[in-house]
Amino acid sequence: MLVRVLPFLEWMKGYNFVKFKADALAGLTVALVLIPQSMAYAQLAGLPAYYGLYASFLPPMIAALFGSSRQLATGPVAVVSLMTAASLSPLATAGSESFIAYAILLALIVGAFQFLLGVLRLGLVVNFLSHPVVNGFTNGAAIIIATSQLSKMFGVYVDEAEHHYETIIRVVQAALHYTHWPTFIMGIGAFAMMFVLRKINPRIPNVLVAVTIATVISWAVGFENDFKVDIAKIDSPKATELITTFNKTLDDISMLAKERTENTVRMEEAKKNKNKIDLLNRKRDEEVTNVKMEELKIKGASLREEMRNLFFTGVKQPDGSLKFYLKGEIPGDANPDGRIWRIKVGNKPIKEDSVRMMGGGAVIGVVPKGLPSFTVPPIDLKTILSLLPYAIIISLLGFMEAISIAKALAGKTGQRLEPNQELIGQGLANMLGAVGKGYPVSGSFSRSAVNFQSGAVTGLSSAFTSIAVLIMLLFLTPLLYHLPQSVLAAVIMMAVIGLLNVSGFVHAWKAQKYDGIISVLSFIATLAFAPHLDKGIMIGVVLSISVFLYKSMKPKISLLARHEDWSLRCVQTHSLQECEHIAMVQFEGPLFFANASYLEDSIRGIIETKQKLKHIIFVANGINEMDASGEETLSLLVDRVRSAGLDISLCGVNESVLKVLKRTHLLEKIGQDHIFNTPEQAINKVFPIAHKEATEKECPLLTGSKS
Repeated sequence: MLVRVLPFLEWMKGYNFVKFKADALAGLTVALVLIPQSMAYAQLAGLPAYYGLYASFLPPMIAALFGSSRQLATGPVAVVSLMTAASLSPLATAGSESFIAYAILLALIVGAFQFLLGVLRLGLVVNFLSHPVVNGFTNGAAIIIATSQLSKMFGVYVDEAEHHYETIIRVVQAALHYTHWPTFIMGIGAFAMMFVLRKINPRIPNVLVAVTIATVISWAVGFENDFKVDIAKIDSPKATELITTFNKTLDDISMLAKERTENTVRMEEAKKNKNKIDLLNRKRDEEVTNVKMEELKIKGASLREEMRNLFFTGVKQPDGSLKFYLKGEIPGDANPDGRIWRIKVGNKPIKEDSVRMMGGGAVIGVVPKGLPSFTVPPIDLKTILSLLPYAIIISLLGFMEAISIAKALAGKTGQRLEPNQELIGQGLANMLGAVGKGYPVSGSFSRSAVNFQSGAVTGLSSAFTSIAVLIMLLFLTPLLYHLPQSVLAAVIMMAVIGLLNVSGFVHAWKAQKYDGIISVLSFIATLAFAPHLDKGIMIGVVLSISVFLYKSMKPKISLLARHEDWSLRCVQTHSLQECEHIAMVQFEGPLFFANASYLEDSIRGIIETKQKLKHIIFVANGINEMDASGEETLSLLVDRVRSAGLDISLCGVNESVLKVLKRTHLLEKIGQDHIFNTPEQAINKVFPIAHKEATEKECPLLTGSKS
């Protein structure tokens, strides 16, 4: 019992210094990959990069201690990070304080849901996400993830559109207008370096090497090169007017947001007091406020784009400071510095006494030193209910990814894997990760492979990974300041190459055509509805369930005849000749309320088409379950067949169905002499009776022949 509650105690059996050394080396190797990857994935999730480190501190160790897999490496992953961003984007602006708070709360909800599934032994619920759906979604997500990094690769800034493809169009247009070539070269160079190193030797920590070299180069050449200046240093009435108008627009939006909040409180009071007239007035005010805010947001976006398209030239002044002129408007006697400068524009008002001018590329910047504060996220029922649908999808998708990786590793190591225990481990990792300011995490395929290849013996390797992240947070964060954003974008692009699996579509099509179609439709829906990824995966789930229900409502009903190899096979599939007097009908699937009428219609059709039919042998070995509706239909069939002057027998009835027949006394109605263990027994018994006065020279049930 103690081992079930604390599964890591199982590691201690036969543990020695050799295993300890192997775990320590593997854990540190994984940390070298995890640290840069986690920061990249945090930005993919819409969070500051250092939140990836927070999500990499506790979760790897907790998931390993309470899970069942000894090599699974837990932490930030691409798909879950993208789902986090997609889930929270309707609620708050990416990177804002409220967005971060929602992300932490989302991790808590995801963890609680996974933990409850594990404790209640409901791990099978993940089967609702079929492999064709996950394959289609994952391929779509890989493309979305890769293209979402293009703006960082080109060094351009655009507002996100309603649909992902519209955002990409904006990025391409901005890149055609202006590309920051040092940023692009940094990103492409890092990608090429990682690709080549991985080809040379997969054991080389290619991500760490690329990130380290890029960071050193960035520091050495002054890659960032940003300045904060007073608005008076920008010699452009147009730029000054745009900044002033932009700030006023954001202030107006903020004022309207406060008015809307106050109006909501008054609306609740009107509901409570049952004042219908006041309630209608408040609803009208809310609609008017929403329209005004929408108009101002559109105006703010237009101003942002206009400012981003302004290019300046810096001119050094006698006092050593820089004065900025619009490109093409430099005084004739001025000596420009040769750089192209841009105004840094975000979603907050621009401080006129410290306008940020960008003359270089974007870097990570300041990473807070030390550990985050450990607190439980504020619990708000209304927010939890709005996040719950996304949390369920992330929980199931994240767990499916983790358990797939764990099963693959367990197949190589021979260890026993317990899915429900893995759910508990992943759930605790997310919940305790949320306490440490982490966002949702899952098992990583690439890092788990590194963990396994590095010789990890037990989950203690993940504890060493967490310790390495702890050391980074406490002592080494200043080293990350000059890491270029485009290099992190390259890290993400490199990682998602492994998510692309075109052969999965072909494999699904070969297995069943409808699986291939579902996989392709899930892929298309994921791309079409991005960034609303929940819609893409829900369409896939609905399609899978619809096909399952359709197949359950119309299971395969086959007419059997004797094949040349003397076995009984489907008449239609093998083009076999049927007996005129005996129909052998095989039903495959449970006989229940949804398909009972389909069986009835099929038997009626057989009776109508076979004029010389005398006996029906119902081959029931494919029926593994029968409900009351199925039993009632079978009883009616017996009555109708016999009232039509024919007879019916059953063969191959399994024990569970036989018990139903006994309890309902249908067995007595059919007759014990009409129940046979095998089809051969049924044929031998029925043949002489059904073939009295028959004109057939040879019965196909006794001699196999083609039709």
